[in-house]
Amino acid sequence: MEIHRSGDRFVTDAEGRRTRHSLSFGSHYDPDNLRFGLLVSHNDDLVQPGHGYPDHPHSNLEVVTWVLRGALVHADSRGHSGVIEPGRVQVMSAGAGVVHSETVDAASGPTRFLQAWVLPDEPGGPTAYDAAAVAPGPAWLPVASGAHPDAAVRIGARGATLYAAHLAAGQRITVSQAPFAHLFIATGAVRLGAGDLGSGDAARFRDEGADLVATSPTEALLWTFADPLVGP
Repeated sequence: MEIHRSGDRFVTDAEGRRTRHSLSFGSHYDPDNLRFGLLVSHNDDLVQPGHGYPDHPHSNLEVVTWVLRGALVHADSRGHSGVIEPGRVQVMSAGAGVVHSETVDAASGPTRFLQAWVLPDEPGGPTAYDAAAVAPGPAWLPVASGAHPDAAVRIGARGATLYAAHLAAGQRITVSQAPFAHLFIATGAVRLGAGDLGSGDAARFRDEGADLVATSPTEALLWTFADPLVGP
């Protein structure tokens, strides 16, 4: 298990937004932190009203977006659009190529969202878009997956699953053993083994699991990758 603290993340400041990167991204380069399993980007964004990301391209990525507070407006070159708020997950399969924008309306409050980029099973596939309402509780809820039949939305990455859980103080949950597991504490705090994780902290597991106990109301997100042949 490796602990990655919030304050150690790369930070990008731009007009109206701040992004904290869990993995190497753009000009932020660490050869020992390029990817984890199929996860090639895990960004934590805070965007102010009237700002965001204008049209920009993606290809050969499964892009999963989870809003923690506020509201994010999505529009893409394939005609898909939507507003993502807390309790709603969005996935965009970029396939052979798509252009999209992500913005916060001037009437909305500051918006914090997490976005993960996952490598697909096959490059150059078709583009796709989906979104669904979800209601996490004190057990891991499959939110986006290429394998789990009960996930709210599907992604084109076999063996990859995103789970979410909302824990009250004192509630316990288990990270089951998997070839690769990425635990992110979005809000709140947990006790993990002999240590503690707070908001923005992450733990990465390889072929092991752990029990954790919330020490305050907590929103936790867990990516698992089942393919043992996929390495960082």
